[in-house]
Amino acid sequence: MQDRYTGDIGDYVKYALLRALGCDHRIGVAWYRFPDEAHNTDGRHVSYLHQPKHWKSFDPELYAGLRDVVAAGGRSVATIEDSGLIGDAVFSNELLACNETSAPRRAAWRRSWFERVKDDLKESSVVFADPDNGLCQDDHFHWGGIKSWKRLPLSEAVSLGAGRTAVFYHHNTRRPGGHRLEIAHWMDMLPGCSVALYWRRFSPRTFFVTNPDTRCLHRLHWFADRWGPGCELIRQSGRVLEPA
Repeated sequence: MQDRYTGDIGDYVKYALLRALGCDHRIGVAWYRFPDEAHNTDGRHVSYLHQPKHWKSFDPELYAGLRDVVAAGGRSVATIEDSGLIGDAVFSNELLACNETSAPRRAAWRRSWFERVKDDLKESSVVFADPDNGLCQDDHFHWGGIKSWKRLPLSEAVSLGAGRTAVFYHHNTRRPGGHRLEIAHWMDMLPGCSVALYWRRFSPRTFFVTNPDTRCLHRLHWFADRWGPGCELIRQSGRVLEPA
């Protein structure tokens, strides 16, 4: 997550999902907040806020709140935390940035950062992890390489989700075989991942859900139905993805 993305179309569906799950649980949000970059136009997809006839009905209160946040300028996750739009959620928002000059020291700092995240969210019954890019296998993750910190290593996902429901954001890639095989891969890798919410509008992204209880599954079905054909709740049978 980067502050400059706050309030864009991806945030709208993300926060709406957390609001839906928060009806039954105390949500803990690990922002995985990465310093803002300026080399691309990511985060500028806010035209939906000028199209209320099409977008407002999905979550009117959230829509109005995000419109106010974007209109006021100074977009940041702090404004979302202060707004109350995600209810009584608990947040871990320490910036993924350090001043260490050597890779081993950066790696040590990165590991201690994650321990602080876990401590921040230890009382949450559902945890949501929001990496800038998405999931990454540990052997492709460089603990001392700052650019790697835009991703969520699999071992951290497993640790965050142990003993509770967890939702992991993943920005779909150009992985060979397409998004469905990519989703199947990560469902195989994540223990207890029985369902995933695939959102195909604008830039496709997937929310992987591990250890969902009955109430969580009910809310996920409700959410997928409400958000329409661009939002699909899927499950895995063998290596075949099917409607949930």
